[in-house]
Amino acid sequence: MEYLPHRDSFDEDLITEDDKKRIDVPFFSLNSILVATENFSNASKLGRGGFGPVYKGKFLGGTDMAVKRLSSNSGQGVEEFKTEVMLIAKLQHRNLVRLLGYCVERNEKILLYEYMPNKSLDTFLFDHAFCRLLDWRIRFEIILGIARGLLYLHQDSRLRIIHRDLKTSNILLDEEMNAKISDFGLARIVEGKNTEANTNKVVGTYGYMSPEYALEGLFSIKSDVFAFGVVLLEIVSGRRNMEFFEDVNLIGHVWRLWMKDSALDMMDQTIVESCDESEVLKCVNVALLCVQEDPAERPVMSNVVFMLGGESITLPRPNQPAFIARRNSAGASTSSSSSKLYNTSNNGLTITQRVGR
Repeated sequence: MEYLPHRDSFDEDLITEDDKKRIDVPFFSLNSILVATENFSNASKLGRGGFGPVYKGKFLGGTDMAVKRLSSNSGQGVEEFKTEVMLIAKLQHRNLVRLLGYCVERNEKILLYEYMPNKSLDTFLFDHAFCRLLDWRIRFEIILGIARGLLYLHQDSRLRIIHRDLKTSNILLDEEMNAKISDFGLARIVEGKNTEANTNKVVGTYGYMSPEYALEGLFSIKSDVFAFGVVLLEIVSGRRNMEFFEDVNLIGHVWRLWMKDSALDMMDQTIVESCDESEVLKCVNVALLCVQEDPAERPVMSNVVFMLGGESITLPRPNQPAFIARRNSAGASTSSSSSKLYNTSNNGLTITQRVGR
């Protein structure tokens, strides 16, 4: 298969000499990558990430790597690419995917990561056959791994980092089903003791965005906490947040069950026999704390890790979350509470937020 280069040109000074000094991983030549991926062949293609296709590359010495080739028409520009290269090169944690190298050559921008043989969490979680391979013990360890990785980003690394796009497709699984957070193209560093920032350009994935970020462009460690809560509910239920249960999404559905003391009814039926019911209820409680409407009421990740890992801990009761309601046929929005309604897109979905507290 012949190599087809990107036609659109990138800035020649994409990576400056100063940038190279700050990058802690090696440069790979494009030729070595073309050999490893058989000229970006379809047979080597693993799938698509947020900003372009991902290939499996077999390099000299038998090392397998995931090769992320930035699409010329992707939403990730020069700054996002530099962010991902310099940011991930500095991050070292067992629950974060490791960057092994990069390439900027012949109009190509490429990142090389450790290869994850089990691909992403969503490929297991939302597949009727594969989901059965995720018993409760594996799911709970995945939950703990994601929580620890996020805690490292927010608090324990040399930088304070907000991921901004945490979701099941960005959680990769190694050969032992350990969770590793990936895809840092949208990540932002916040300086000093700051924990939030503002943007006019809202990016990310609906269903995982906190209401204050989707509506006001305000992102913080608490918007990551919100996304973690959504992921946690998806892991326990085996359902996507944007699926609808009558007139509400997964968050609204779980909240209704919680208020009726029937939270176990939301559990994925494939884990009923393997689960510890008290552990499942603890996870649902923590998830609902994470998706509370007011970001100030959401826990920080250090508290999340403590609550998930502790035994005989009395957890606080969550307040009502922000959730998404489906418009009915008359055009009105339905909700389980007295709410103010905000349109977030043109697809008939509405984020509901409780008025007053």
